[in-house]
Amino acid sequence: MERIKIAVIGSQDFIQDLHPLEPHMTNIEIEPYTYQDPYLSKELIQHLKPCDAIFFSGALPYYYSKDICDQLSVPSLFLEQDEMAVTSTLLSITYHKKIPIDRISIDLMDAIFTRHVSMDINVSMPGAHVLEYKEQLPYQLDLSSIVQFHYSLHQSGNTDMAITSIHAVYDRLKEMGVPAERMVDPVRSLLNGFQKVKSLALLNKRKASMISAIYLSHDQSRQDYKKWLQSFTHNIQGSGKKIDHHTYLFYSTVGHIESLVSHHNFNDLISNWDGRMKIGFGYGTTAIEAEQNAGIALRFALNDPLGKCGYILTDDKNLLGPYPKETKIQRLKNNDPKLFDIAKEIKISPGNLSKLMEFSRKRSSSQFTAAELSEYLQITRRSTERIIKKLVDHGSIKVVGEEMTYQQGRPRSIYKLHLPY
Repeated sequence: MERIKIAVIGSQDFIQDLHPLEPHMTNIEIEPYTYQDPYLSKELIQHLKPCDAIFFSGALPYYYSKDICDQLSVPSLFLEQDEMAVTSTLLSITYHKKIPIDRISIDLMDAIFTRHVSMDINVSMPGAHVLEYKEQLPYQLDLSSIVQFHYSLHQSGNTDMAITSIHAVYDRLKEMGVPAERMVDPVRSLLNGFQKVKSLALLNKRKASMISAIYLSHDQSRQDYKKWLQSFTHNIQGSGKKIDHHTYLFYSTVGHIESLVSHHNFNDLISNWDGRMKIGFGYGTTAIEAEQNAGIALRFALNDPLGKCGYILTDDKNLLGPYPKETKIQRLKNNDPKLFDIAKEIKISPGNLSKLMEFSRKRSSSQFTAAELSEYLQITRRSTERIIKKLVDHGSIKVVGEEMTYQQGRPRSIYKLHLPY
């Protein structure tokens, strides 16, 4: 089985705790990166060696680095706290230190875990002894305030022990003479976390190697675009062929296409093309499926008012685009059998009905005009009006008013959708 390389970002203590578990991590290679302060994880990300995934020791380093991780082509995950972590820590302290639960202060991302544990074991933990910090992530969190929280409770005689889920807070409390313990990372939680990030890495690698087909349509008859086409082929690391005077078909992989559109390369490429150009990217498990999806994506691009743009239709029928201006997502597939029945009854395609539902959900107002729906569906006004008429006849759309125009002509009808979410 393929070996997965995981960059692990955490404190020195966390990395050391992983060593005994490495023999139990099948086909996983760990590349450790340590920090003294979780905020410094952002700098570590910028110096990562090539890896298949990133695993953070907790929520803090993950959220501090999230804006950079979102730009990377590999998945990232953090070790989540849960009731098992809280229970294991409390059990260790009450057994080894003989300290009652109501004499312990604790900080953690979500206080719901302590409440659940209190209910399960029927032992009360004072709310004033629990500090939740999820609402302060990522940048409003002040570590010194968490240190002060534990310190004040201990100095006032209300607590005998502090539990912290932040390694930097633990180090500071020990320096100040406050008895403290780090939140236990249960072995099962660690192994499950690494198994999950490994699965994400494998899925990401399979997706990146998936076939992508690209249809490129243009309105230029000039013959001096050979250099541009060579540059495009190089950027997608693929191959292509001419279909007719105005259309090309290319083949590449999903990984190369997503790298192209997620950076400035795509914008730079199409800005160097004079005139109109539309591109449809299609993903698929086979070349035929990828071509079919690319053809559908191209039709959306051709109907877009932008002179130069591209759309992506993924293998699971998510339509992304238009690139490079914006990347809204439309769902072109719906597996709800009730919607299939409604679509059959109304005599419109399930795809159009699904997009109509998305249109209704995403709008701040429940009312709309045919022009607004036409723009969203990326089809002609006449086609939109035919769909609306079928829905009006079915009772799924109702006319609720008219919109007066500033030009001559009939007022535009205002509609409201009456379909179940």
